[in-house]
Amino acid sequence: MGYASKSPWLIHYDGSSCNGCDIEVLDSLMPLYDLERFGIINTGNPKHADIFLVTGSVNHQNINVVKHIYEQMMEPKVVVACGICACTGGVFRDCYNIIGGVDKAIPVDVYAPGCAVRPETIIDAVLKAVEILDEKAKRLAAGEGPATIGKPMPETPNAPVDERHAAAETTADAAPTGSKADARAKAAEGPKAGEAKTEQPAAATKQTNE
Repeated sequence: MGYASKSPWLIHYDGSSCNGCDIEVLDSLMPLYDLERFGIINTGNPKHADIFLVTGSVNHQNINVVKHIYEQMMEPKVVVACGICACTGGVFRDCYNIIGGVDKAIPVDVYAPGCAVRPETIIDAVLKAVEILDEKAKRLAAGEGPATIGKPMPETPNAPVDERHAAAETTADAAPTGSKADARAKAAEGPKAGEAKTEQPAAATKQTNE
């Protein structure tokens, strides 16, 4: 066990689950299964958490919340998707308001399927996350950066787009293909081979009759 995994803290977020997986998460923290015997403590502050445990699927209302919690966590950090809804969207993935699993919003390192996921599966997934946490800590110490062990973050075309990004894309689409600088450069090059040279009309000379 490395330094990063000696006493990892865990933050739990309920995306849009039926509460079945949330009850199992609480059960795994109780004395019967006692996840805390590994030094893992549940916290409500993402800035203190090392493991991000998410239950339920991602929809248009909570995708930004999931991203915000993930961005507040310090490196190294690990994400665990608990339950089939958090893994793939589950039975709700064909609903009009469901985007998909947690990996549609943030990178996921460990998947713990089940409907509802059992406490034993949660404990196994969290302990696997602790191993990945140590591996990420070693990579950071070696200067390699916080590489994601799990799946990379995919594109989410149906997710809400930031207004600034949307405005930038609209401006880029509306911009003309050419510019004044390009026109000046083209004029400075002169006519190409095979092109007729257009003569500029001479300025009219005013004659004065004396």
